[in-house]
Amino acid sequence: MKTSWRSASLVAGAAAVLALTTACGQDGGAAGTSQNVGATAAPGDVGDLGTGTGTSAGAGTGAGGAPGNAPEPAGKLSVSPNAEIGALVTDGAGRTLYRFDADTAKPPKTTCENDCATAWPPVAANDAIAGEGIDEDQLGEVTRPDGTKQLTIGGWPAYRYAKDTAAGDVKGQGVGKKWYALAADGKKAKAEPAAGLSTREDPKLGEIVVDGNGMTVYRFLKDEAWPKPVSACTGACLEKWPVVAPVRANDTEGVEKKGLMSFTRPDGAAQQTVDCWPIYTFAGDKKPGDTNGQGVGGTWYAVKPDGKPVGAPKK
Repeated sequence: MKTSWRSASLVAGAAAVLALTTACGQDGGAAGTSQNVGATAAPGDVGDLGTGTGTSAGAGTGAGGAPGNAPEPAGKLSVSPNAEIGALVTDGAGRTLYRFDADTAKPPKTTCENDCATAWPPVAANDAIAGEGIDEDQLGEVTRPDGTKQLTIGGWPAYRYAKDTAAGDVKGQGVGKKWYALAADGKKAKAEPAAGLSTREDPKLGEIVVDGNGMTVYRFLKDEAWPKPVSACTGACLEKWPVVAPVRANDTEGVEKKGLMSFTRPDGAAQQTVDCWPIYTFAGDKKPGDTNGQGVGGTWYAVKPDGKPVGAPKK
């Protein structure tokens, strides 16, 4: 009788230990197989998440209320133009889709889980439709560690960025130097290089010439064009008004070709002209679209496509 009681006690104790072990495992969901990117990756790998421990796949609530960061529906995919990034893939709501450099495409594999997947919600594969500009053959899926299916484009797992709150936002571009907008073939979206000289429509000045970086181009009224180009901007002047380097005629767009040439300055540097007039940019312009050099000193003016100065006083 005594031996029977002891056996029963041992069995009950073993059952209790087993129950406790099972409960710990369940509390962590798939903790035995999931990867906590936020805790193990180098700083910057998951954007601005820091190194929090987060929750494991299959537990808690992910972005958009999906259990365990389950992928959100994609809808009808399309290609949207972006002047700085290039043509990129957007979902049915117009939100930008991204890829993660730590993932792989051959074979498709996702490494973004837990906290990472909260900041970068995975895109579901089951309802993705190839819209305009999307080749259906480029679409696929990868099984995430929690068993859900994530959309792939060109083999790369697709994500959204939680801080992109409106259609067309691209706040995730370049985050941690590992996250990039997806092109339709799965590569990183990349803008075509701008022409060396082109034109843009300014709301105040009309059509004006810009350089390959989109910066406004200017003329100096003290310069000469005939019988040959001569620059009157020398020394300290060049610190405020850098010269535009020579551009090939076939690397221009919208600029009149007549008189489009370069010349050698007295200091040996080569400078571009439009209609034989030397052209410059302005150090006070900090970004494309700025026209802070317009009218400076009554001698500096933006340039029209035919080389004439915009708004200069008539002689």
